[in-house]
Amino acid sequence: MITADLERAGLQSGQRLLDIGCGNGRHTAAAYGHDRVAAVGADRNHGDLLAARDRLEYHERLGAHGGGAWCLAAADALALPFRDQSFDIVICSEVLEHIPDHQRAAREIVRVLKPGGTLVASVPRWFPEKICWALSREYHQANQGHVRIYRSGPLKHMIEATGVVFFHRHWAHSLHTPFWWLKCLLGPTRTDSAAVNLYHRFLTWDIMQQPGFTRRLEHLLNPILGKSIVLYFRKSA
Repeated sequence: MITADLERAGLQSGQRLLDIGCGNGRHTAAAYGHDRVAAVGADRNHGDLLAARDRLEYHERLGAHGGGAWCLAAADALALPFRDQSFDIVICSEVLEHIPDHQRAAREIVRVLKPGGTLVASVPRWFPEKICWALSREYHQANQGHVRIYRSGPLKHMIEATGVVFFHRHWAHSLHTPFWWLKCLLGPTRTDSAAVNLYHRFLTWDIMQQPGFTRRLEHLLNPILGKSIVLYFRKSA
């Protein structure tokens, strides 16, 4: 499930990309598939890094890469172990909502971005997220905790204050929004709900097979029900 549009971000051959809070490596692996890209995934969670490693090694075995390189780092977004201006593109997808000091994290993210480089930041969208919080008191404490709900404008201004310029926005994953509403209604940590498990099977099938009709449906619904908002910024040269 890819949230950031790497083409929109301007990923080019030979560039270096950092995926902060990489989780199981979905964006890191997608970047590694581009021509001669050096893709770096960083996360605090050791289990997620192991899953990301397995995904990237699987891509290597299949030859599903562009001939570049990858590496993974155990790292905190508040103190990244990289030099200033190290990366052409930085992705921070579904991370900032977990960090109490998100302003410091944003400054640190922009620090490692090259002048003229692109930052892609995504967070849960206000409307779907607000309903999740209303349906379940447990929701924002599950999945490593959501400490805030973002509105687009304040988030954009907070990130722009670090020295980047906003240039594009879109929404993503509208088909996932009803799943999370259903999950919150029935219990966000439950694993025995037949309805939730059936919907999860549908989403897994959709991600793996990517049939045309669900791609078109999601594209039509994203402006209304998109689970995530995705913002693109360029660092001043």
